[in-house]
This record gives sequence, structure tokens and C-alpha cells, in this order.
Amino acid sequence: MRIKIEKRFYITKWQEVCIILASIVLAFSSGALVFHFLGVDPLEAYKMMIDGSLGDFYGMSETVAKTIPLIMCSLAVALSFTMVVWNIGAEGQFVLGALACTAFVRYLYVDNFVVMLACMGISALLAGGLWGAFAGFLKARWNVNEIITTLMMNYVAILLLQYFVYGSWRDPTSLGFPMTPLFPKSARLHQFFSTRVHSGIFFAVIIALILWIVVRKGVWGYEIRVSGQNPKAADYAGIRSTRNVILVMFLSGAIAGLAGMAEMAGLHRRLQPGFAVGYGYTAIIIAWLARLHPLAIIFVSFLFGALFVGGENLQIAMRLPLSSVQILQGLILFFLLGGEFFRNYRVSFIFRKR
Repeated sequence: MRIKIEKRFYITKWQEVCIILASIVLAFSSGALVFHFLGVDPLEAYKMMIDGSLGDFYGMSETVAKTIPLIMCSLAVALSFTMVVWNIGAEGQFVLGALACTAFVRYLYVDNFVVMLACMGISALLAGGLWGAFAGFLKARWNVNEIITTLMMNYVAILLLQYFVYGSWRDPTSLGFPMTPLFPKSARLHQFFSTRVHSGIFFAVIIALILWIVVRKGVWGYEIRVSGQNPKAADYAGIRSTRNVILVMFLSGAIAGLAGMAEMAGLHRRLQPGFAVGYGYTAIIIAWLARLHPLAIIFVSFLFGALFVGGENLQIAMRLPLSSVQILQGLILFFLLGGEFFRNYRVSFIFRKR
């Protein structure tokens, strides 16, 4: 017997769905083994995760609150991935957006709800966008690997956050805890039904619709897809790939930066370490699982929001570390990337006759 591997030139939607479902089933089956080795019943653990995240109104609202930054960060990385530019820096761009809007509240405060939130949003868009565009410029000008630059810039952003909240921005009334003062009312997004779900959800849905129309249906979306798949053909056709790399990275960073502003103004309402709990990294898994489709990202983000909230419930009820859920996320990414192989190649077994 020998194994024959052939490149696929076409894959049906049904085959693609089957590969995704198989990847998810294998990931959760492997996660069940992890729970077993941790000494808990896997079925009971999964049931508790579902009950904690979707079982009642409070759990559902917490899931939606987690979904908002996941949607926006996933849309950010999906935009760059569409052009085959690997922006791994949504986490840092998310933090930069939060830093920028907090700086605006601290130094340029305006006691007007509309003006204040608009200025906070613009500052977050510019901060995250320029943070992403810098890596895009290095990529376009000198072909510097954007995976390395965006990943390293995440650490710079997180250290900047720590510098300010442990330093000059620390609230003098916080009893020594590293956090800024609470945002005034005019710098807060509205929360609904006495829950933590805030109006940042409209940002997420509107951006998803815009990207679906522009990237999936528009001329510019066609240009960036061509530029990513074949830059030489794009240049021959008059498409300026270099400019598009910088623009795409700017827009990608701007969306992630706006997510940071929404998280600050809508949920935390003050800057503190640890507010970014890996949304930018989880966004990579969500974008791949949704096949970079902006509307599919909304639904996949909701599932991962439930995974976050269910993991927190599991941590409390079964006293398991939150890292056990992060292992599950890693397994999903691992099997999803494994599924990419079967999506691109056909594997067959040939038996030799004796």
C-alpha cells in the first residue's frame, strides 16, 4: 500500500463544510481527553460550559459582551488575511486603541456625549491604524516579515499599557492598584437591560456589513484578493499592491483599535492591565474557522464568546484553570490548520496487487 497525495484544484462547499466539522469534532474529542486527564467528567464539563454561557439570561448576556471585541478583532485580521498579509498584531492594535481613547479622556475631555465618543473613536482608529500601517510599510517597502513585526509589536503595546497604568495614569484613589480613574459618563457607551452588553455591538455589526459589501462584492476587494494571490499579475494589471498592503494594514489595525475603544468605553470604563485577554489571538482562529467571511465571523465569534464564558464558569464550578479552555482553543486551531491540508490536497490509498 502507498499513499498518494494530489493537489486539489477544486473543492465543493459540501466537502469544505465536512472538513470544518471534522476538525471541530476532533478538537472537542481531544479536549475531552484533556478534561479526563484533569480528573473531571468531559460530558459534565461540556454541559457546565453550555449551561454557564447559554443556559440563562445572564450567561447569554455575558456571552454577547465577550462576542463584541471578538467580532471586531476577527474582522480586522480577516481583512488583512484576505490579501495574504498575516497581521498577527490585533492584540497590540486593540491595546493601542484603548490607550489612545483613554489618553483623550484624560487630557482632552469634552463634556458632551456625542463629541466625546466621536473623538475617542477617531483617536482609537488612528492609533490602531498607524500601529498596523507601520508593519505594513515595512512589508511593502523592504519585504520585512509582517508576522514577526506585528507579533513583536504586541509586546511593545502591552508594555506601554503597563508603563502608564503603573505610572502617571494610575488613579491615586485606587489603593495602589494599577488602574486609571473611571471614565466620566459622557465617555461611556450605553449598556442594555442592566447587563454588560453595550452599544459597541452596533460597531461590530456595521463593520461586518461594510466589509462584506466592500471586500466580497466590491472592486477594491477584488484588487486586494488578486494582489495577495499573485502580486506580479496585479502589478501587470495596474493594481498598486504596495499601496494596498499599507492601506489594508492601516484599516485592519484601525478596526482592532476601535474594538479597544469599545471595550474601554462600553465595558471596563477604565484602563487596567489584563483587560485584553487574548482577543487578538483568538481572532485568528475565528477568522480561519469562518473562512474570512465577514458575516460568518459574527456567528463563529458568538460560539467563541460562549467558550470564554463557559470556561470561566468551569473555572469557578470545577476549580479548573482557565488555561484548560485555552488548550481547547489551541486544539481547535491545530485541527483547523490540519484540515487546511485536506482542503488543499486529496489523499488516497493505493493497494498493490500481489
